[in-house]
Amino acid sequence: MKKVNNIAVLTSGGDAPGMNAAVRAVVRTGIYHDLNVYGVMYGYRGLLTDDIFPMESKSVANIIQRGGTVLKTARCLEFYEFEGRQKAYENLKKRNIEGLVVIGGDGSFNGAMKFSQEFDIPCIGLPGTIDKDIAGTDFTIGFDTAVNTAVEAIDKIRDTADAHDRLFIIEVMGRDAGYLALHSGIATGAENILIPEHTTTVDDIINDLQANERRKKMVNLIVVAEGHEAGGANGLAKRVKEKCPQLDTKVCILGHIQRGGSPSTMDRILASRMGYAAVDALLEGIHNVMIGIVNDKVAYTPLDKAVKAKQEIDPEWFKIVKILAS
Repeated sequence: MKKVNNIAVLTSGGDAPGMNAAVRAVVRTGIYHDLNVYGVMYGYRGLLTDDIFPMESKSVANIIQRGGTVLKTARCLEFYEFEGRQKAYENLKKRNIEGLVVIGGDGSFNGAMKFSQEFDIPCIGLPGTIDKDIAGTDFTIGFDTAVNTAVEAIDKIRDTADAHDRLFIIEVMGRDAGYLALHSGIATGAENILIPEHTTTVDDIINDLQANERRKKMVNLIVVAEGHEAGGANGLAKRVKEKCPQLDTKVCILGHIQRGGSPSTMDRILASRMGYAAVDALLEGIHNVMIGIVNDKVAYTPLDKAVKAKQEIDPEWFKIVKILAS
């Protein structure tokens, strides 16, 4: 087993609450084991621009409660090319960095997988995404905070919906995955939840709304993931207004408020465990895996499987939605 002395950590892709807690855990666990720990600014772009700096314990003081990421994040199209990854490798090697911790989503893991296959830099992935769309872990860093932010907003929307007997169509994030919509919709008593993984037609929605109207149920909440085939909240609202012009229909798009804010207790603990486990894995010679938490235990998923696999949504959830919203 090759001894690891120098490691680096970066955050990549969309920011997620709890990323700072993960960075903090990586840095302090590394220092505890007498490693030299480097931070990389702006994700993979920082690897190419050599924006790499040594971190100390005080570098991560007072950040566990902060949203966003102190290491910043950015898109880097150059890293998609071999020449870009070669430049990144050279910048790491001149500091004798022997391991890289990447905190991000599946796109970030895809980059880490290619990088580790081409060069002798072992990579460990930490799932930092509010979408909870990565297999190999029960929860991803940022999901719990994001869904609680959505629930708080939807609860307030329900108050005004009730006051005016309105139909509110609320769009949450989730281009390819519907976990945010599913969890926030169930938690707020939404009558319908539309997600990319499940086919719900506009006609299905119209039939439900007409049935509710016959039952004199005038307040309705529909939570839709942005990636649903109906075209998000605006696309769905347009069709509903055409079919049910008598309904007072309003749209609310929650947008990027779901990304921000102080991470929840769950996200802070999850990120801290994962950051600690990432350094432990490098020290144990476990390379090119994603760190997950499954049934409250640390689990390793090869990066290639983490990239290809998606969490599947149990159909039982939709039965629950129908029964509880009736």
